Amino acid sequence: MSGRNNGAEVNGVTEREGGGAAVSERRDPPRWRRRISTTLALIRANPTGRVALKIMIGVLGAIVVSVGIVLIPLPGPGWLIVIAGLGIWAVEFHWAKRLLGFTRRHVQGWAAWVKKQSLTVRLLIGSVGIIFVGAVACLSIKYSLGIDVIAQVLHYLATH
Repeated sequence: MSGRNNGAEVNGVTEREGGGAAVSERRDPPRWRRRISTTLALIRANPTGRVALKIMIGVLGAIVVSVGIVLIPLPGPGWLIVIAGLGIWAVEFHWAKRLLGFTRRHVQGWAAWVKKQSLTVRLLIGSVGIIFVGAVACLSIKYSLGIDVIAQVLHYLATH
């Protein structure tokens, strides 16, 4: 094992030794992210802009979270939309940033746990998920549109 350092990162700058000279390379955020960050900083610099930004972010996040909550029982990306609304709120509210981090950690933990399971357990988890989504879809159609899908399918099978 050699005592040579292949690279050290300090404040986003990686210094590497190569050919006798230290080479610095900085990983800058993408251009769009810098532009948004600069725009938000300019808005926050003005007291009126800061309040207006908080209100706009709060209202936009509330709309997205509300739509996501309405879509949770329906088949589709309800939870994903709720998490997107949390992401919008996280731009301006620290509690939302912490909640988003908590959610991200637990979803990643769940995904890592599922990946470690055997194929049989993963198929069982997937099957339970599909059955749950199907049941929610059938109940949603029955109680929102008044159509009993299961009765319609059973009637079709009995008559044909």
